[in-house]
Amino acid sequence: MEETNETHAGTSRREMLFGTIKAVVGLTLFGPAVAAKASPRDKNRKAKVAINPAGIAPTKADLRCGTQQGPTTPAMLDFFKRHGVTDICGSPEDTGNKGFYSEGDLAKCRDLCRLHGINLAMIPLPFLSSSHVDQEKRPGILLAKSPDRERDIEDACKTIEACGKVGIAAVKYNMSLLGVMRTGESPGRGGSAYSTWRESDVPLAKRDTLTLAGRVTEAEFWERIESFVKSIMPTCESAKVRAACHPQDPGTPPGGLYGIDNVLGTVDGLKRFVGISTSSYHGLNFCVGTVSEMLKEPGHEILDVVDWFASRGRIFNVHYRNIRGHRGDFMEVYPDEGDVDMVAVARVLKARGYRGMLMPDHVPHHDDDFKGLQAFAYAQGYIKGVIQALA
Repeated sequence: MEETNETHAGTSRREMLFGTIKAVVGLTLFGPAVAAKASPRDKNRKAKVAINPAGIAPTKADLRCGTQQGPTTPAMLDFFKRHGVTDICGSPEDTGNKGFYSEGDLAKCRDLCRLHGINLAMIPLPFLSSSHVDQEKRPGILLAKSPDRERDIEDACKTIEACGKVGIAAVKYNMSLLGVMRTGESPGRGGSAYSTWRESDVPLAKRDTLTLAGRVTEAEFWERIESFVKSIMPTCESAKVRAACHPQDPGTPPGGLYGIDNVLGTVDGLKRFVGISTSSYHGLNFCVGTVSEMLKEPGHEILDVVDWFASRGRIFNVHYRNIRGHRGDFMEVYPDEGDVDMVAVARVLKARGYRGMLMPDHVPHHDDDFKGLQAFAYAQGYIKGVIQALA
């Protein structure tokens, strides 16, 4: 799986089967009434979903069972197809380290996906991943380092142009200096291990240790983000390709960590981000798990947050992941056992006319499932069940 997978997970075949049956059959048979009963926190939010604060008429929703994997291979496409995936965020097997994907690279990947009955709906840019800046091969944009910065923006635009030519609707990227930070693991069901972040476990003596980026103020970080977005938007509009940015995972405490404030680690930060450009091609790879990690009470707050961004048409992809905990102290869990009512999240997206993928990104880990295939199959089955239940 992608390097963004902090952990991988496993579960028994029986547990995976019954989890999928529960998601597909249970929700389909009993529908919204059961979901409402199971999530009283959503009872007072239904009226809000019917109101559009942005004044945008909702389009007909199309929730798609998606996934992400790169480089995209025949074996993995077969695996995903077996488990109900219809769309993928994939990428070519080899870029030759040239820093961009050509029209030929992407056409070959698109055709491979089609051969397996899966739509190549999105690709990641070849750089600007969720890796730590000290391990990033092309950090010019995030370091504001010329001439690398200008070269990398040009290469990003080359990839976007190629996407437009072969019919790939979107690219995703991260504006991350610290990568996906975690402090350890917590025990989970069936012997699983849940990737965990406890801010209090970061030693005080190490909090001021600087990265390759040195001290980066909020103003400096925003300049780098805004410069990139404004530089690629004309190409996105010309190519008709959407650019989806992932929030920073996790949010940092006041004053930052390691000399850096994760400015895209709060809801207000994400609202400022989508305000950088009015273009309909500028938006978010909205990670339910990561955004929930920003909140004091995710179970009570997340639906309003989803509604705010979805109502404005700024959600281009959804990482459909659950957590247990809150800002500064959380663990990543299976989708059916966290603090967030994931069915209610999908219901809000549908009410707002969201058209795109719901996909797992991180999954719990188990030693019997070192590649995470069992856990991904479970997550895909859960997503498939939710989509069918709301159809």
